Amino acid sequence: MNKIGVYPGSFDPLTYGHLDIIERGSKLFDQLYIVLSVNSSKKTMFSIDERRNMLERVTKDLDNVNILVCDTLIADFAKELGATALLRGIRAITDFEYELQMAATNRKINPDIDTVCMMTKAEYSYFSSSMVKEIARYKGDISIFVPQFIKELVFEKMHKDQ
Repeated sequence: MNKIGVYPGSFDPLTYGHLDIIERGSKLFDQLYIVLSVNSSKKTMFSIDERRNMLERVTKDLDNVNILVCDTLIADFAKELGATALLRGIRAITDFEYELQMAATNRKINPDIDTVCMMTKAEYSYFSSSMVKEIARYKGDISIFVPQFIKELVFEKMHKDQ
């Protein structure tokens, strides 16, 4: 039996913290789907295609990782994929309460799905995509948070008129 996992998120932009969870998660599952969630209430910097391209570029050497897009409930989508686990990253205790609520909700929707929470490496535990965008907005150096090509994309999009 194949162990299939799903790592959902908006990845706007993808950070080294996300990449850490993807690389370590790819070792836990025979197949890991990185699922870009479409959230109509969330305004993103990058389009779904741009985020998919970022993810495809950084995961090209991970043979058991595939990128998908989902505009339905993640618990239902995971069932369609035959997944038994949702992979989630936890940076700090503040993430835990939210993830606990999401895990319980997803389990109600799909009783066959478990949530696997992975603690991010300490060097990635203090920042988020939102913080990266805020630093970039003020032209701060984000190279310690994201790969170089993503840094360039963020600055190009954010400061295109300057």
